[in-house]
Amino acid sequence: MVRIGLLGCGNIGHIIGQYRENIEIIALYDRVFQKADDMAITCGGIACKEFEQFIKEDFDYVVEAASVNAVRLFGKQVLLNGKHLIVLSVGAFSDPTFRDCLTETARAANRKIYIPSGAITGLDNLKVGRISPIHKLLLRTTKNPVSLGIHCDERRLIFQGKANECIKEFPRNVNVSVALSLAAGREADVELYADPDVDRNVHEIFCEGDFGEIYIKINNVQSPKNPATSYLAALSILTLLKNLDNPLVVGT
Repeated sequence: MVRIGLLGCGNIGHIIGQYRENIEIIALYDRVFQKADDMAITCGGIACKEFEQFIKEDFDYVVEAASVNAVRLFGKQVLLNGKHLIVLSVGAFSDPTFRDCLTETARAANRKIYIPSGAITGLDNLKVGRISPIHKLLLRTTKNPVSLGIHCDERRLIFQGKANECIKEFPRNVNVSVALSLAAGREADVELYADPDVDRNVHEIFCEGDFGEIYIKINNVQSPKNPATSYLAALSILTLLKNLDNPLVVGT
């Protein structure tokens, strides 16, 4: 069994809590204690009122399913307390100073930081960009305006620019752009569209390099009770956890 502490007890946290195949939730923490307490009743584990209590419990991995701010606030403490860190809110790494600091902390503590594939696919192949230059890396994301917290009556481009700038404006919607950038070793360009006619989160990846061209389109079902997040994002965490102790590793 993989022993985890769950940081964040919202929609994705509940999806993780429902999965029992090889996961044991030892402790839960949410800034709203009632959320952790309610979830502990159904999935087991200790609901902690304070982060300091949470991080001292006996588990190996902290699964972050909270927010970019939670990663920035608690990430270093997780590693210094001897836990590995699994990050869903990868937008936290859009700040290179924070990213480098947390990476160095992990190295010094001999711990790992894991980033699931989230709401997209293809991250493994994009890592070739660290070896052979990528000439073009574009993420085109289309979401319903409701999930973006805006109103529009027709398809509209609401952001065009670099991933690190997009995540500042839409921290809960385009974490995948930062994941792409980290995988490829270069910052992704982003086009973000609001479209009232779509009922799924659509991500299109365009990549060109010496290896050829890659085009991937993902039509994601929205996560239950949270249209800003794709259901695939929660499943990617479960997949990572399922394979942590698997001796046969597919993809790198």
